[in-house]
Amino acid sequence: QMQLVESGGGSVQAGGSLTLSCGASVNPYINTYMAWFRQAPGKEREGVAGIDCVGSPNYADSVKGRFTISKDKDKNTLYLQMNSLKPEDTAMYYCAANREGVCFPILWDRVRDYNFWGQGTQVTVSS
Repeated sequence: QMQLVESGGGSVQAGGSLTLSCGASVNPYINTYMAWFRQAPGKEREGVAGIDCVGSPNYADSVKGRFTISKDKDKNTLYLQMNSLKPEDTAMYYCAANREGVCFPILWDRVRDYNFWGQGTQVTVSS
């Protein structure tokens, strides 16, 4: 059973930066698509960024050019570098792993396709 643990959240002012990390109990990055999602109060969970088994990323339009997803296979860690943060980026951020063996999902941000989730880390951006 894979366990995912996020860290790195916090409170920043608009324009600031944060880096989120997601540690995995086993190495999922070889054969599993990984992604970051977020959920703001009263809103549905949405995909922020994903990365396939060979390292190619996908981004939500709202974060393109500001966020960067990456992974370190040796450390079993997924990262999300967030720059130029905006108040609308405020949300709980979750790390997630797709079904084992799924490297190139058709819809990378479909929530129901993800089998494993972290507990979340809060990001708050003030104006």
